[in-house]
Amino acid sequence: MTEYKKPFLELSQMRKVYETPKGPAVILDDFNLKVYKGEFITFIGHSGCGKSTALTMIAGLNSISGGVAILDGKEITGPAPDRGVVFQSPCLLPWMTAYDNVMLGAKQVYFHGTRQQRREIVEYFLTQVGLKDAMHKRAADLSQGMRQRCGIARAFALNPKMLLLDEPFGMLDQLTKYELQEVLIDLWSRDQKTAVMVTHDVDEAIYLSDRVVMLTNGPAAKVGDVLEIDFERPRSRLSIMKEKRYYEYREHLISFLENCESEKANIARKSNSEPSSPRQGGSFFNRITRRNREKPVAVNA
Repeated sequence: MTEYKKPFLELSQMRKVYETPKGPAVILDDFNLKVYKGEFITFIGHSGCGKSTALTMIAGLNSISGGVAILDGKEITGPAPDRGVVFQSPCLLPWMTAYDNVMLGAKQVYFHGTRQQRREIVEYFLTQVGLKDAMHKRAADLSQGMRQRCGIARAFALNPKMLLLDEPFGMLDQLTKYELQEVLIDLWSRDQKTAVMVTHDVDEAIYLSDRVVMLTNGPAAKVGDVLEIDFERPRSRLSIMKEKRYYEYREHLISFLENCESEKANIARKSNSEPSSPRQGGSFFNRITRRNREKPVAVNA
């Protein structure tokens, strides 16, 4: 990791609270993180811990309830083209072609350029993600993997200061996932834009990241641990899997996730052991609920 005295992105005591009929629901609390220019960071944690919430707050798509997020010296107050976002679902306009979907963003960012310049930018990135021969197909006619390639091309075509990726490969089969990881890291390595990505995949986090940020379980999730991945770039998937460090990193991440799950189970047991009304305690539904909560939960690695 290249060290910089001043962080490119700084999250300081960031907090997210939703008002509900039962009172405030605290999703994130005292969330602190410094990200340096050119880093590739991944967020990992159990479902519902607030990973995507944190990402959308950085994107400016979700308001910040407390604390502050500073990007390149400016406070984040809303969405802007200096942050390119790739979602789990590509969010393309299905009646438009892949080319036209990417051009929508290019027109907003390169409004000062000529039509020819915008066309060259769009065609370049669609070619780089492997859609040269499909760029004029409607998004509705593309496979899921091809749509995600289009989403990646659209984000890079904006030439943002920062890339934000919310489980971009979560809906893909394993082979397509590996292929698009290579596409992503190849594009990223050309100018090493600062990137933050949400993932549930331990191996993906190790392969792509400079640092892996582990979130505690919610409610009121925060940064629980940060693991630095000390593999040189460019990386080969097969090469790093031969390294002893790879399995040490993997064990560290899985242990953190398992400990979080154990803590969650202990809290559930304590809650279930509290006295309840006869009607609630004796119902079939509550007996089944307690039994399911006590089952061990497997961590997918």
